[in-house]
Amino acid sequence: MKRNYVDLIRVHRSPLDHRRGRLQAGNLVLPCALGRSGTRPAKREGDGASPVGRFRLIQAFYRGDHGPRPRTGLPLRRIGPNDGWSDDVRDRRYNRLVPLPCPTSHETMWRDDHLYDVVIDIAWNRGPIVKGRGSAIFLHLARPGFTPTEGCVAVDRSKVRRLMERIGPRTRIEIVG
Repeated sequence: MKRNYVDLIRVHRSPLDHRRGRLQAGNLVLPCALGRSGTRPAKREGDGASPVGRFRLIQAFYRGDHGPRPRTGLPLRRIGPNDGWSDDVRDRRYNRLVPLPCPTSHETMWRDDHLYDVVIDIAWNRGPIVKGRGSAIFLHLARPGFTPTEGCVAVDRSKVRRLMERIGPRTRIEIVG
């Protein structure tokens, strides 16, 4: 069965609160949380901003113990307790998936708060990777009340699967400043 994937997902920052916005994927429009510093074209590691620009969506991750395998056109990987993401600029694996335990600074993908139960890897700072430009920019699940992220885009848990079904290998995400 051929799927009709959207070519572009647009994320618009709210004029009332720079830490919130709306995500549009075809006719699906969802509220979203953005970085605690809003959006920024010159993103840096730790600045709390969501990067402005148009990006590929590389792959998706999911926790199999918290729901069924999502349907998507992206490469999909089940995450486990030993998966992390390097955010240490001194690590040669900076801005990449790393096995845990990891001696350098990293994020744990298997989170107790369940924000990463479904994650899409946004291709920010990926080709080539520039140390200090920012890492782990994901589209992931939102906290209650859409509180700000550390620089990611976050959507409601109840809607993420509808969004993922619209994402294929050619889908891009555009974060508008």
